[in-house]
Amino acid sequence: MMKRFSLRMAAAGLTGLVMASLAPAQAAEQLAPPRHTWSFAGVFGTFDRAQLQRGFQVYKEVCSACHGVNLLSFRNLSQRGGPEFTAAQAAAIAAEWTHKVREIGDDGQPAERTPRLADRIPGPFPNVKAAEAANGGKAPPDLTLMPKARSYERGFPWFLTDIFTMYQEHGADYVKAFLTGYEEGHESPPGTHYNKYYPGNFVGMPNVLQDGQVTYSDGTPQTARQYAADVTAFLMWTAEPHMEQRKRIGFQVILFLLVLGGLTYFTKKKVWKNVEGHA
Repeated sequence: MMKRFSLRMAAAGLTGLVMASLAPAQAAEQLAPPRHTWSFAGVFGTFDRAQLQRGFQVYKEVCSACHGVNLLSFRNLSQRGGPEFTAAQAAAIAAEWTHKVREIGDDGQPAERTPRLADRIPGPFPNVKAAEAANGGKAPPDLTLMPKARSYERGFPWFLTDIFTMYQEHGADYVKAFLTGYEEGHESPPGTHYNKYYPGNFVGMPNVLQDGQVTYSDGTPQTARQYAADVTAFLMWTAEPHMEQRKRIGFQVILFLLVLGGLTYFTKKKVWKNVEGHA
């Protein structure tokens, strides 16, 4: 019995050593993205309304050709805490949207119509099969939750320090780095492109952001890096549209608990001050 237990422990130890030796090689496959300064970072961080509007413009003019944001409705664009377009602006965006809403008509046949304010923002493809057929067999992912779905391993001890610094922008940093991480001069398999921040480095999506590609009306620099930061901020909002409200309520709850704790302590001191053995 003891011999069998010893063999199992030895096997476990060997497995641990092998995994430890592989860890650096696995970590090397994905370069850690650089930290970016986001307006929504930290306990009191909020979204930059102008940046969200610019990010939506980048999504509309560039990303919407391949990717959808299927969980987002046009009316959300005018809600508090988001880009905060006016209701009229959001309705105009819906009316001018490139892709149509696909539904079953009154005659029971598939039909298309112009989107309305209450509609989900339609994606570029009618279904997954159509998306796969148009993109070499792999459908482009939906972007609604992308900054929450994609991240990178911080490793020890950084994941511990993140608890105290409250660093939660891993996904946003990765998405921005990915969009600006393409490099030329690398031999890539057919149909792929080299990206230094993508795990494995070779990705099917080409570099879609170029300087001067999107025209901003507010004087913001029209560079690929600025586009990447703006569209990443917009996608962070689509992934967590109630972030500002969550932070505000969280702060109020903590403040309430501190006050309640203080009142409870002094109440206890008052009630028990004349009882022997209690201070």
